[in-house]
Amino acid sequence: MIIAEIGTSHEGSKEKARKLIDAACDAGADYVKFQWVYASEILHPDTGFVKLPTGNIPLYERFKELECPVSFYKEMLDYVHSKGKKFICSPFGLQSLKELLEIHPDAVKIASPELNHYKMLEALADYRKNHSEKIPVILSSGVSTLSDIEKALSITGKDNVSLLHCITSYPAPENEYNLRLIKNLSNILGIPCGVSDHSLDPILVPALSVACGGTIIEKHITLSRKTSGLDDPVALEPEQFGFMSHIVNQAKATLDHYGIETGTKRIIDQISEQFGSEIVEKVLGTGIKELAPSEKLNYGRTNRSLHFMKEFDKGHVIKEEDIGILRTEKVLTPGITPEYYDLVIGKTLSRNVKSGSGVQFEDLM
Repeated sequence: MIIAEIGTSHEGSKEKARKLIDAACDAGADYVKFQWVYASEILHPDTGFVKLPTGNIPLYERFKELECPVSFYKEMLDYVHSKGKKFICSPFGLQSLKELLEIHPDAVKIASPELNHYKMLEALADYRKNHSEKIPVILSSGVSTLSDIEKALSITGKDNVSLLHCITSYPAPENEYNLRLIKNLSNILGIPCGVSDHSLDPILVPALSVACGGTIIEKHITLSRKTSGLDDPVALEPEQFGFMSHIVNQAKATLDHYGIETGTKRIIDQISEQFGSEIVEKVLGTGIKELAPSEKLNYGRTNRSLHFMKEFDKGHVIKEEDIGILRTEKVLTPGITPEYYDLVIGKTLSRNVKSGSGVQFEDLM
């Protein structure tokens, strides 16, 4: 399965979104993927800035600019289906998940930072329990530990659920990808696994991931790396994406023709001829699940934690609307993990807290 991640590269333009869909379909994608963005589900307004060609822009405001109505996503779903492909989308909170499920996507993708958004995973699990045909779910596992993945799967279940090994770094260094982990994760967890590739090369990680047992390849697509979409600098342009699809299909054909053992060796040998055996060995890695060096500092900041949405005084009794399950990102302090959300509600503050600050156990009586 090849997923073309459009994400928010359309920047709210239906015309650009259709061009991206056309490009993805022509380049060999099986699924075309969008992101259902509401800024308030992702970030606190005081989270910091992002560098764009137009200067330093508040990240929250940038996400606000990317918000689209339900009708936009329904039109894109219908257009993807008209091209004979499947529509997949990532929600980032309870509202976007609810609205996404109402338009009946072909699959739901949970991005790496939302792997510990337990309230959203629980809502998705409830939806699947109440429908006899369980909608496919794909989880990404960047900036996560094995126990993080296992906890998410304990909520979603494993029926019609797949996992993407991922490095949450933009761009992600190819030599940190540790692709031998794909087969190990599949064996440990008992579900199909693939890779979400944020590296810049169109061949190296995708082809080797097939050799390592990957069943899904996800990569960003853009009309141009020079445009201003948030992920455009790490995306493939259409010609590159088409080349990637061709190489991935060739690798799959090699496995089908020669069998797993011989086919895997042939793929690795061919890639080694082009990139060198030393580089290939680094990309293949140890197969041990651990945070990649490029993402270690992001753990706890990119994934979700609890944050105060306003400034509150000591003695305030915490209500649901007072707490956000958010990415910390740039300048704020991470809070305790979302698994403690229900514990926090109803507690009394033991000290004054600032808007946006991460919830700490010391804040609670």
